[in-house]
Amino acid sequence: MQQSFTSHQKQSFLYSENSSIHRVVSIAKPFVVWLTGLSGAGKTTLGNQLFNELKEANAPVILLDGDIIRQGLCSDLGFTQQDRDENIRRVAEVSKLMTAAGLIVIVAFISPTIIERDVAKHIIGRQNFVEVHVSASIKACIERDPKGLYKKALAGQIKNFTGIDAPYEVPIAPEIRIDTEQVSVETATAEILYYLKTNKFI
Repeated sequence: MQQSFTSHQKQSFLYSENSSIHRVVSIAKPFVVWLTGLSGAGKTTLGNQLFNELKEANAPVILLDGDIIRQGLCSDLGFTQQDRDENIRRVAEVSKLMTAAGLIVIVAFISPTIIERDVAKHIIGRQNFVEVHVSASIKACIERDPKGLYKKALAGQIKNFTGIDAPYEVPIAPEIRIDTEQVSVETATAEILYYLKTNKFI
């Protein structure tokens, strides 16, 4: 039975699988899959599923989730535009280091502006950057609201919340666009893997 993005809300994590690196699948080059979209669109769910698929194939892969990064590496940052930009810059720099070490990196970050994502592409290298727009309507995200953040934002308890009182700039030409209201988690993951295979990333 296929799982929907509404029912498939796993806890996000930061985890690397290197113990079986001698048995890894063949990858043409390390790369970054950058999942961008509104809170509640399904980035973490999709990131977890993609991570698990690659891990099961013995690929050297790591997942960087925005919520987890905010608790550690970027715990000193707030939600001003300057801090948001710095948050993305740090994650992009870490991702670059990880690809240099031979890892596939999955990044699940709202990264709401085109400029922020372009900065990340420049740091990581456009040839190593696969942008995936994880799309869902604001109505669907509010209905899902797995962390209760939209409820707080609509009540005025959270300011500058993306999609409510701060904008989200839809990617103009992402490599992949996934509508999580229309496809299952498995189908979305398969679409990303197909792109990676046909474009000789894996």
